[in-house]
Amino acid sequence: MVKTSDDYEKSKNIRVPNATEWAPFLDATKAMHPEGRSPRAAVLREFIRWYMRRPGAKLPERPAAGPWSSVAESEATTQD
Repeated sequence: MVKTSDDYEKSKNIRVPNATEWAPFLDATKAMHPEGRSPRAAVLREFIRWYMRRPGAKLPERPAAGPWSSVAESEATTQD
Protein backbone atom coordinates (compact mmCIF):
# COMPACT_ATOMS: atom_id res chain seq x y z
CA MET A 1 0.00 0.00 0.00
CA VAL A 2 1.40 3.38 -0.99
CA LYS A 3 0.89 6.09 1.61
CA THR A 4 -0.37 9.49 0.58
CA SER A 5 -0.21 12.82 2.38
CA ASP A 6 -3.67 12.04 3.82
CA ASP A 7 -2.09 9.15 5.78
CA TYR A 8 0.12 11.52 7.77
CA GLU A 9 -0.66 14.10 10.43
CA LYS A 10 -0.38 17.76 9.57
CA SER A 11 3.24 18.84 9.76
CA LYS A 12 4.48 20.75 12.81
CA ASN A 13 6.76 23.76 12.73
CA ILE A 14 10.08 23.96 14.51
CA ARG A 15 12.72 26.67 14.17
CA VAL A 16 16.15 25.24 13.46
CA PRO A 17 19.02 26.95 11.62
CA ASN A 18 19.03 25.27 8.22
CA ALA A 19 22.67 25.48 7.15
CA THR A 20 24.24 24.62 10.51
CA GLU A 21 21.74 22.12 11.95
CA TRP A 22 18.71 21.08 9.87
CA ALA A 23 20.47 20.17 6.61
CA PRO A 24 23.36 18.31 8.35
CA PHE A 25 20.77 16.56 10.57
CA LEU A 26 19.16 15.16 7.41
CA ASP A 27 22.53 13.77 6.29
CA ALA A 28 23.11 12.20 9.71
CA THR A 29 19.64 10.64 9.86
CA LYS A 30 19.97 9.28 6.32
CA ALA A 31 23.19 7.57 7.42
CA MET A 32 21.16 5.64 10.00
CA HIS A 33 17.91 5.37 8.02
CA PRO A 34 18.75 5.30 4.29
CA GLU A 35 15.19 4.27 3.39
CA GLY A 36 11.99 6.02 4.29
CA ARG A 37 10.02 9.13 3.64
CA SER A 38 11.37 11.32 6.43
CA PRO A 39 14.31 10.05 8.49
CA ARG A 40 14.49 13.29 10.50
CA ALA A 41 10.87 12.94 11.57
CA ALA A 42 11.41 9.31 12.60
CA VAL A 43 14.38 10.25 14.81
CA LEU A 44 12.54 13.21 16.32
CA ARG A 45 9.53 11.00 17.13
CA GLU A 46 11.83 8.46 18.82
CA PHE A 47 13.42 11.22 20.88
CA ILE A 48 10.05 12.69 21.86
CA ARG A 49 8.76 9.29 23.04
CA TRP A 50 11.96 8.76 25.07
CA TYR A 51 11.79 12.29 26.52
CA MET A 52 8.22 11.68 27.72
CA ARG A 53 9.34 8.39 29.30
CA ARG A 54 6.95 6.30 27.25
CA PRO A 55 7.19 2.56 28.06
CA GLY A 56 9.86 0.89 25.96
CA ALA A 57 11.06 4.14 24.40
CA LYS A 58 14.81 4.48 23.88
CA LEU A 59 17.06 7.27 22.73
CA PRO A 60 17.55 7.13 18.98
CA GLU A 61 20.80 5.51 17.92
CA ARG A 62 23.32 8.03 16.65
CA PRO A 63 25.44 7.57 13.53
CA ALA A 64 29.20 7.40 13.63
CA ALA A 65 30.95 10.74 13.29
CA GLY A 66 30.69 12.25 9.84
CA PRO A 67 30.75 15.59 8.07
CA TRP A 68 27.72 16.64 10.14
CA SER A 69 29.78 16.29 13.33
CA SER A 70 31.95 19.34 12.67
CA VAL A 71 30.84 22.66 14.06
CA ALA A 72 30.21 25.06 11.19
CA GLU A 73 32.58 28.03 11.13
CA SER A 74 29.70 30.50 11.58
CA GLU A 75 28.42 28.52 14.56
CA ALA A 76 31.88 28.27 16.15
CA THR A 77 32.25 32.04 16.23
CA THR A 78 28.95 32.44 18.11
CA GLN A 79 29.99 29.93 20.80
CA ASP A 80 33.06 31.88 21.95
